Amino acid sequence: MTSDDGDGGPGRGHESRVLRDLLESASTGDRAAFTRLYDLTSSRIYGLAFRVVRDREYAEEIVQEAFLQYWQKAGEYHPARGSVITWMMTIAHRRAVDRVRSEQRQQDRISDYGAASVETPRNIPLEVAVHADEARTLRTCLGELTELQRNSIEMSYFGGLTYPEVAQQTATPLPTVKSRIRDGLRRLKQCLRTQEDA
Repeated sequence: MTSDDGDGGPGRGHESRVLRDLLESASTGDRAAFTRLYDLTSSRIYGLAFRVVRDREYAEEIVQEAFLQYWQKAGEYHPARGSVITWMMTIAHRRAVDRVRSEQRQQDRISDYGAASVETPRNIPLEVAVHADEARTLRTCLGELTELQRNSIEMSYFGGLTYPEVAQQTATPLPTVKSRIRDGLRRLKQCLRTQEDA
């Protein structure tokens, strides 16, 4: 087992006790202890997330989501199941894998509707690029997004713009554009699934 898992190696026993004490304190609402826990472990959690998702901003989001889960579930940790860092990295790894799978499903679904969008002139109706029934479903689901989400997705997936180009066109910071598109795609995916099941 590698040193990343927190088991074995010089000083690991002491570190494991420190992390366990900090997590136990955090479970009672001790924010200072949780901050210390973050300082001691966040770089390893980030490193694990980045190795899985291969994207800095996704990895940062996973770290934030994972630490929120640590805070909420600190009282559910049981030493018999392994060290604190192993418990933490298991949660982070699960989130990272879920993110990769979710993004792949979103990309697959959108590509089904917009594979030829780059070659399609922007003033040609969407129905020309996809089958009429699919277009109606897609329009219905796009209509459920916020205007900002819808515009960003249309520019990126149907207008052929890159994320930086969308950010430039809308005078919006790139991280905000990425987050807006990811959230919009998530909602779009859920709507498309609901429409399919209907």
